[in-house]
Amino acid sequence: MTELDELREHVLAANLALPAQRLVKLTWGNVSGIDRARGLVAIKASGVAYDAMGADEMVLVDLDGNVVRGELRPSTDTPTHLALYRALPEIGGVVHTHSTWATAWAQAQREIPIFGTTHADLCADPIPLTRALTEAEIEHDYEGATGTALAELVAEHGAQELPCALVRGHGPFCWGRDPAAAVQTAVTLEEVARLALLTTVLEPSAAWLASPLREKHFQRKHGPAAYYGQHTR
Repeated sequence: MTELDELREHVLAANLALPAQRLVKLTWGNVSGIDRARGLVAIKASGVAYDAMGADEMVLVDLDGNVVRGELRPSTDTPTHLALYRALPEIGGVVHTHSTWATAWAQAQREIPIFGTTHADLCADPIPLTRALTEAEIEHDYEGATGTALAELVAEHGAQELPCALVRGHGPFCWGRDPAAAVQTAVTLEEVARLALLTTVLEPSAAWLASPLREKHFQRKHGPAAYYGQHTR
């Protein structure tokens, strides 16, 4: 098996994890992964049902969106994924879903407030919302402009400090060191979104988690002296 074959298998497994984690319905979602050395991205084919999906449905494209392997059209969100890969050289996987709770915040056009440590384990700040796209952006390069708007948000924080964001009126995008890590972020974001909405129902004036606790939880999992989990040998 070649390295590109392995990439397609990893991206297939990550895509199949989305329905398993109840993050997608029908065909509403996609995962991609990149081979940085070759500048090639594997991404789910457009509109393919998850229960009929195999490695052949993972289309290989270059960073300009040209198909280099595969008979099917790549996801319509491919330009958004490619914009993120071009802007964020440290990431290796991107996930987009229309998961219920995170999408509700995106449709309400509200960032997700940081109320608790579950959120802080993911990100020490609120989960932000992209700016509104202009009519010209929507008309001429909607998916690419969506990626640009996401990259603008990440530029304010960094890809590790901000591993996900909400596209205004659309839904969440997540990223990570590889496709599997990006899926983990998507799962966590959905739970964070659910907890935040339930918190606002129980207490509309709930206070945000204090900054020292936010930083502690984020740094113990993601910082240079992180001690969450096990050391790899």
